Amino acid sequence: MRRAMAEAPVGDDAYGEDPTVRRLEERTAELLGHPAGLFVTSGTQANEVAIGLFCRPGDEVIAEAGSHIIHNEAGGIAALWGAQPRTLVGERGLISVQQLTEAIRPNGDQYPRSKLLSIENTHNRGGGTAWPISQFRSIVAAARQAGLSVHLDGARIFNAQVATGTPASEYGRLTDTASVCFSKGLGAPVGSALCGSTELIREARRLRRRLGGGMRQAGIIAAAGLYALEHNISRLQEDHVNARRLAQLLSGLGSVEVDPSRVETNMVFAGFPGPASDTVAKLRRAGVLVNAEGTRPNLVRWVCHLDIARADVEEAVARVEPLVRASA
Repeated sequence: MRRAMAEAPVGDDAYGEDPTVRRLEERTAELLGHPAGLFVTSGTQANEVAIGLFCRPGDEVIAEAGSHIIHNEAGGIAALWGAQPRTLVGERGLISVQQLTEAIRPNGDQYPRSKLLSIENTHNRGGGTAWPISQFRSIVAAARQAGLSVHLDGARIFNAQVATGTPASEYGRLTDTASVCFSKGLGAPVGSALCGSTELIREARRLRRRLGGGMRQAGIIAAAGLYALEHNISRLQEDHVNARRLAQLLSGLGSVEVDPSRVETNMVFAGFPGPASDTVAKLRRAGVLVNAEGTRPNLVRWVCHLDIARADVEEAVARVEPLVRASA
């Protein structure tokens, strides 16, 4: 990947003249089932540009309560676009058609306008949950019937593809816009893409500039995204296998709350004795890096990725075991 970055032909992307960026945008759009794509610096920027395409001040964005756009984008929905979120508590991050239809505002001057449904796939706080395509089709159809636009926050869409066998394009082509992160399981150091129609992406380019996302010789980082798309999608299955192994080993420690059967992709959510912040600190001292998840006070998130091998999983649990035993 670093060699590809060093050897990438570059131009000025602010003028649309970087050939490597253009190749990445075209390839990503193809994989996500859309005519055009836009290279952006992060998944947050991709999501916020998408919201800006569809929402005006006073409009409403409907999303699952644990979604990235709700918890991890510094209040961008309100701060950048003057819109407001309407959150629905789903089952492991997945909301139902009934929940959506009941949340859509009726016509009336006293109500905000329901304008956009944002769907996260896989759903991070849901535990890395992948949407079954039949359920995905149903929720998108319900949104369309109500006149809503639909954005797919597909930061980990290729994890969903690998887990379900459904091509990313089959999800993506159902939506108005779709994003993917190259810096998650695909292993690039930076970057995401937002895909949609030619007209939407033309406007998205303008909004990217407004958010400070205009880039110059960006081919040096776009090359990493291209390499990731060419080499690192099929290997995501290794991460899923390692995550299931991790969950199985953690479940054998007794006082750790984890259900291996709920591990669908590359994430394991486990409850430990005591506050998650304390657990994170103890594990860090033992050389194991995890995050407090936030849904429950004792819940810790583990993520498997291309830098984690099966031996690393087993070593991590071996380091965790004495700490768990001591706190039991």
